[in-house]
Amino acid sequence: MKDKEIVRKGFNEIALKYHAERNEELAEMKLLPDFVALISQGGKILDAGCGGGYPFTELLSEHFDVLGVDISEKQIELAKKNAPKANFQCIDMTKLSFPDEYFNGIFSYYAIIHIPRDEHFDLLVNFYRMLKPNGVALLTFHSEDDPSSYYDDFFDTNMFWSGFDAEKNIQMVKKAGFKIIWSKLIGDSLGDSKHLFVLLEKKQK
Repeated sequence: MKDKEIVRKGFNEIALKYHAERNEELAEMKLLPDFVALISQGGKILDAGCGGGYPFTELLSEHFDVLGVDISEKQIELAKKNAPKANFQCIDMTKLSFPDEYFNGIFSYYAIIHIPRDEHFDLLVNFYRMLKPNGVALLTFHSEDDPSSYYDDFFDTNMFWSGFDAEKNIQMVKKAGFKIIWSKLIGDSLGDSKHLFVLLEKKQK
């Protein structure tokens, strides 16, 4: 089974279990105000890998025009219920083709880490292309080198991860054109590992 199909099928199977672990007390939630503060009310936001839409998509949709995308059909079904003010598409985020300078912000928590890492740079370049000048992105990456990992006990199903270490990720976002506002290592609320969170800006040329 191909890596992305493992992810799609896995998140379809665990949609409700995974959703139950998400809440507004997560450490990652404390990073959200910095992102929100840099975007005008009503701005267009892409939530890339939105999952079941709670709590992040729901909260963002209270302030912005949010489009959530996810590869999992079951997660999108949940998201439509949990964040009724947002719009959704079931699609692989590496296939997005919105116009240049379309979004004011791009948000992606714990999703890029489920994409084969040889696709990460092109994904970042596309994110940069779709952002308006002075637009911002809040993204999650691995903090340790991981060409590919497979587990069969992620909420009792199969799952795939892939990514670079923190230093490589920092180099990659800069190479894609972004200015780094801040970067932070945050413990995974669902495990022992830490992930790299970065708040990025597309500077006006």
